[in-house]
Amino acid sequence: MTIVPPAPDEPRRPDGPRDPGDAWVVTAEGAKYWGRFGAAGLLAVDAERGVLLQHRVAWSHHGDTWGLPGGARHEGESACDGALRESAEEAGVPRAAVAPRLTSVYDVGVWSYSTVVADVTRPFQPVISDPESRELAWVPVDRVDDYLLHPGFAASWPRLRALLPVRPAIVVDAANVVGSVPNGWWRDRAGAAGRLRDELEALAAKGVDAEVLGLPETVWFPEIHLVVEGEARAVDDAPEGAVRVVRADGAGDDTIVEVAERLRADGRTVAAVTSDRGLTSRLEGVGASVRPVSWLRELL
Repeated sequence: MTIVPPAPDEPRRPDGPRDPGDAWVVTAEGAKYWGRFGAAGLLAVDAERGVLLQHRVAWSHHGDTWGLPGGARHEGESACDGALRESAEEAGVPRAAVAPRLTSVYDVGVWSYSTVVADVTRPFQPVISDPESRELAWVPVDRVDDYLLHPGFAASWPRLRALLPVRPAIVVDAANVVGSVPNGWWRDRAGAAGRLRDELEALAAKGVDAEVLGLPETVWFPEIHLVVEGEARAVDDAPEGAVRVVRADGAGDDTIVEVAERLRADGRTVAAVTSDRGLTSRLEGVGASVRPVSWLRELL
């Protein structure tokens, strides 16, 4: 592998010094890939408008083709952070307007490209905010193949498109999870639920390996629902909002089943966390897969 900095006259973003990641990686076979620390792009999915595509300027690598806003990652930067930063720089994508759903990685050994698929949670208009974009457009999913696509995106699009209907969710039986550890939780049930909520927030930010969820690709960011009952209902909502706290009005088991059933009706792939045998049977009856508390404890 060889690292080759861009030529002095190569047009790049003019708003400051180059980042150390702005360099070509050249393989022994002569193939060139942009980004010393890899690269990442954002596939923003809007339920009404389709996916956000970038028409690349002619002078860029594989210019005058359509692809995803993205670029070289910074040293130590996660794929998700890199994709969100680059899409903000190139297309004005607001960080708060999208929720990552999965990361798909193309890896050639010495270099990798990560596609972060994210759902639009708040409609926004993209903005051409850097010289690498010629045009930005929301394109219906079934029209993407009509465009002249960047070769890398063209190769990955069939696989990515097949994943768009997959939306995983995890429903957590808080009482069962909290009660699995004899740490004095019974003295402050709301506090114990709050600690579990915070651990789940950290998990939501980090993501879950695809193999753990039994799904394809690399990392998923499932929607997490934490069902609390009794005194634990006094727990506050999650500070970052990545975990949805559901307060049961009556029996917690009934609410857990109702949440799982609603998510399944909405087309979600649901994994419920409980070691209660009776509840497990009810959850499987509404189409949810069930994982024991130990499964979640290992993730946390």
